[in-house]
Amino acid sequence: MAKKQKNKRRFGRIRKLPSGRYQARYLGPDGVDRPAPHTFETARDADDWLAEQQTEIRRGDWADPEAGAVNFKDYALQWVKERRLSPTTDELYRRLLRLHILPAFEDLDLDEITPPRVRSWRSERLDTTGAETTVAKAYRLLKAIMETAADDELIRRNPCRIRGAGKETAEERPTASVAQVDALADALGPRWRLMVYIAAYGPARPEEQAAMRRRDVDLENVGIWVRTAEPELTTGRRAPGDTKSDAGKRFLVLPAFLEKDLKRHLAWYAEKQPDGLLFVGERGKPFRRSTFGRKWRKARAAVGLPENFRFYDLRHTGHTISTQSGATLKDTMVRAGQSSERAALIYQHSNLERQREVADGIDARVRAEREKADSVPDVQASGTERAREA
Repeated sequence: MAKKQKNKRRFGRIRKLPSGRYQARYLGPDGVDRPAPHTFETARDADDWLAEQQTEIRRGDWADPEAGAVNFKDYALQWVKERRLSPTTDELYRRLLRLHILPAFEDLDLDEITPPRVRSWRSERLDTTGAETTVAKAYRLLKAIMETAADDELIRRNPCRIRGAGKETAEERPTASVAQVDALADALGPRWRLMVYIAAYGPARPEEQAAMRRRDVDLENVGIWVRTAEPELTTGRRAPGDTKSDAGKRFLVLPAFLEKDLKRHLAWYAEKQPDGLLFVGERGKPFRRSTFGRKWRKARAAVGLPENFRFYDLRHTGHTISTQSGATLKDTMVRAGQSSERAALIYQHSNLERQREVADGIDARVRAEREKADSVPDVQASGTERAREA
């Protein structure tokens, strides 16, 4: 009677070692002969492991087990470099890496960053810093980097899986009244008066105002073109470039009462050459955030606004007044240079007449608020007399 033959193994190989344990190997899809990362107590255990590898290959889920042996720090820094980010975003990402992410992960390979490690890191950051917004930004950055690593097939799956961890819950920003905006303009002085009003009633971002030039001012239509932006980095260097989005390039139709302020500023403070900066410091140099910041804090205290009221919050004040003056959501988006949807960009190119109407509404509301303040003897609305001359 013929002897029954053993079934020949079709995938992988198993051999018994002198120690009595078993080693398993297989030929990967990349043509490399790959051993199991450890030996097995029985041949059946080795066979089960090979079956798992074969199933992954058939499903298309197989990944090079050595692919994830890439240092996270090297990969993350290269990731930031390849994105060709704006100077401010590049600075932000590198700061988040340096202060919050690399201290925990810089010595690890990509495949060593696991969901439990990510959870522990986030919890420790929240406990240590208490800065939920910053931790959310750092988590989003880590998740984006690891998502690219998964796309590059260096890891099988993104380990950042905490639901809602990247969501920021920003506190409601404070607003100023018309009288407080006037008082801020007075407290900062004639050189910076127009900047306050453009921030509130434009409304323009600080980096947009930093880039404004004499040629951008349109006295006939009482407005200013926003064409570029010049944010200041933490090093003090300005980074001239595009606006935050395409919608940021826009014409700011200003309230009519600012016409005299525009003319006065051009005559007294703007650089004289046609392409000269609109706002410069007392020494004729581009203003610095640190220097202006000291003036701002002093003016804010004099007006009695809370310490968390930033110069940037004048934009929020402007949004509020625009809405109260009859502006729609789209009107406000166009005016603020925001483009969260494509429709806003299309709308932006056909809205000059509507923006004049919105500016007229702001003009009427500001004048009414000033008249109301003047009608109350006990209330001194700082700066209203000079503003009314406009």
